[in-house]
Amino acid sequence: MPIHQLQSQLDELRNQLAQDTPLTEEEREALHEIAQRIEIRLANEGSGDTEPGDSLVDGVNLAVERFEVSHPTTAITLRNIIQSLANMGI
Repeated sequence: MPIHQLQSQLDELRNQLAQDTPLTEEEREALHEIAQRIEIRLANEGSGDTEPGDSLVDGVNLAVERFEVSHPTTAITLRNIIQSLANMGI
């Protein structure tokens, strides 16, 4: 179930990126990178070939701080992703 929730939240993040949200190119690239890292983590879940969870969670936490004021909806989605990662033990 946590993997399904994480995938759903990742889809929500991708939907937000696909919309004409007023993001700078740098912000958009940072969110794409986070989404890609999460997808890689999901694809490798169970294979033992994953990056350290702390690194992934730290990156998402930094993004929450970065987008909290300027893009609160994106920050909420990122917080949900952090919770799903925590529920997965990452």
